[in-house]
Amino acid sequence: MNFKLFSFFFLLLFVVPNGIAQDPLRFEDEVSKLMSMNDVPGGEKVYLFTGSSSIKFWKTLSTDFPNDPVLNRGFGGSQMSDLLYYRDSLIFKYSPDKVFIYEGDNDIALGKTTLEIMSDTKLLARHIRERLPDTDIYFIAAKPSVARWAFQKEYVAFNQALSLWCGTDEKITFIDIWQPMCNEDGTVKSHIFSGDNLHMNAQGYAIWAEVMRPYISD
Repeated sequence: MNFKLFSFFFLLLFVVPNGIAQDPLRFEDEVSKLMSMNDVPGGEKVYLFTGSSSIKFWKTLSTDFPNDPVLNRGFGGSQMSDLLYYRDSLIFKYSPDKVFIYEGDNDIALGKTTLEIMSDTKLLARHIRERLPDTDIYFIAAKPSVARWAFQKEYVAFNQALSLWCGTDEKITFIDIWQPMCNEDGTVKSHIFSGDNLHMNAQGYAIWAEVMRPYISD
C-alpha cells in the first residue's frame, strides 16, 4: 500500500470518526498543478497562504503585499482534513517562515462539528510544529457570508474554539476576519461578495488585506 493510500485510510478511520470523510484524492490534479508552479518568491523567506477557495481566489495577494514574500497555494473546496493530507505538498515543500491557513468554512457547511474540525486542526499544527519548529502558524477565522448565514452559530462556535486554542501557543495566532466583515448590528456585509454570495469580491479582499497586514509586515 503506497503512502497516499495509507494516509487516506488513516483519515477515514481516525480523523473524522463521526462524519463522512471525502476522498482527498479528488484534489490530486489541482495539487499537482500547484506543485509545478514556478512563482515561489526569491530570497530566503516565504510567507505561505493555503486553504480553501477564499485563499485560492485571492488573486491580488502579491499586489496587496508587494514587498513581502507571499505565496498562494489555495485549493478550492478543501477542508482541514484535505490540507492535513496534502501537508507535504502544500506546506512542507516550501519550508515557510509563516503559514496562513484558511479552512473550516467548507467543513462546517458539510456538517462537520467544531470538535471534528479542531481535531484535524490540532493534528495539522502538531505536524507543522514537528517538521518546521521555527515556522509561525496563523489560523484565519472562518468567514461570514450571505450564502452560508444559516450556519452563523456553527461558524461562531468554531471561531471561538479556534481562537481559544490558538491562544495556548505563542507561535500559533488566530486572525479574526469575522468582525471586520460584519456590520455594526452583527449582520454580514453583503456588498463585499461576488454574485454567488459566498466568494469575496475586491472589497472583501481589501478587508482581508487590511486585517492581515500587521501579521505579515511585522
